[in-house]
Amino acid sequence: MINVTERRDVLLAAAAGVAAVASSYLFAGWTPSFVVRPVDQAVVNLTPGPVVTLAIETLGEAGHLIHIALAFAAVVGLFGAVAFAGLLLATRTDRRAAGIAVAGGGSWLLAAGLTGPSAGAVAAALSAAAVVGAGWLPPSAAPSGGDTGTVRDAPAVVDAVRRRTLAVVAGALGFVAATAVGRQALASGDDPLADAPRSEGAGARLQELDSASLAFESDGHQRMVTPIGEFYNVDIAEFDPEVTADEWSVTFTGETGSERTVDLDELIDRPVENRAVTLRCVGEDLNGRRIGNAVWTGTPIRPLLESVDPQGDCNCAMLRGEDGYYVQFPVDVLAEGFLAWGMNGRELPTSHGHPVRVLIPGHWGETNLKWLTEIELLNVEDDGYWEERGWEGTGEVTTVAKLWDEGITELDDGRIELAGHAYAGSPGVEHVEVSTDGGNSWTDADLSDPLPDADVWRQWRHVFEPGGEHEVVVRAVDGEGTRQTREASGPVPSGASGWVRRTVG
Repeated sequence: MINVTERRDVLLAAAAGVAAVASSYLFAGWTPSFVVRPVDQAVVNLTPGPVVTLAIETLGEAGHLIHIALAFAAVVGLFGAVAFAGLLLATRTDRRAAGIAVAGGGSWLLAAGLTGPSAGAVAAALSAAAVVGAGWLPPSAAPSGGDTGTVRDAPAVVDAVRRRTLAVVAGALGFVAATAVGRQALASGDDPLADAPRSEGAGARLQELDSASLAFESDGHQRMVTPIGEFYNVDIAEFDPEVTADEWSVTFTGETGSERTVDLDELIDRPVENRAVTLRCVGEDLNGRRIGNAVWTGTPIRPLLESVDPQGDCNCAMLRGEDGYYVQFPVDVLAEGFLAWGMNGRELPTSHGHPVRVLIPGHWGETNLKWLTEIELLNVEDDGYWEERGWEGTGEVTTVAKLWDEGITELDDGRIELAGHAYAGSPGVEHVEVSTDGGNSWTDADLSDPLPDADVWRQWRHVFEPGGEHEVVVRAVDGEGTRQTREASGPVPSGASGWVRRTVG
């Protein structure tokens, strides 16, 4: 049976582990310097492809919460194990200082091993040592489960140990809460892009898209441009790489006439374009909300590719990002792409790939790699990150017309307005068709004016007279005359398909 001393040590070790992680978070925030980050990355890298696919299919976005929870539990357990070793040593030697030294020194080595020597590593070590020092009592005052009748087994002593332990655990939990609040306060005034100047030229494009929204204004419409804070964001891990503009560069390697490295100063001196581009997540449900549109500032990839003189039978390229993600494209597809360093007239945010990301027209958002570091030209095809996990990789987006809850509105005159967005990738959207009788008859919806950009969504709207309950179906037709497929499928392996259906009335 576990005695009071052992229970105490387990609780104190757990509290020490939590306090160490909280201290690291206080100093590092949600950055790669946080001790949980490398463990989370390891969980992501080591999870088998079938498990990843199953989690996406069954859990959706909650899958990310599971792997970060596993990483947190693992790191708390590691620091807790170090603290537990310190508690055992203190008990066996009857020396509090020995336990503090082991807990503090071991925690520092662990934190430094995970993220490198830093103030955060010292803070984690001090927190773990403090919990051990405050909670440990010498054997003479602690019950051992044997020698009944001795002073150390007296109820008063047992109660004292319990009170001390609970007080230290409560203090550790209070520290965690204070850390979360304090870190949030620090982060609220620490937006490096808040005062960044607007990109010249992007303003006109933003006004053009805003005018298109106003001309097609509807209470049920999301605007043509998605605000940066509302733009969906999906990555392979929970922690974004931190790459400064000064240290960033992209290197062209592989089947080239000569390797070439381009830094940000050289990149932004090249011809600049401001493109409206819509991104849609391959893992979203058919009528999901992981889709957005922005004006991106950058430069075309084709001239850069031509400058490195691709050799021989080179017909594909592997792109790699600072976060460990990699994706392959045919060279002719990559050549149509765009290297972006701005978003909606601002410097590209870290969460969207700062300093530079890739945008490939008409392809799923997952293939538009962030934090670009390398473009390797190949003469043999290879699998990218998601292809290795059972997805079809760099396929083109499927056509979809969306109808969300806020797009269904009862007008003052009693009619029902339906409104939404439609997206078809590079061919663009030519028509949106609406049925209010379950697909027996169809009517063309009103569409917002087409934009000069090819890879961008359009708004649609349809008003009808209600009469009881209606099964509403919407579908889009792309610029090549291809109608959105009726065949329903889930996201795996090449994106969700089908017609969006809603019951209205």
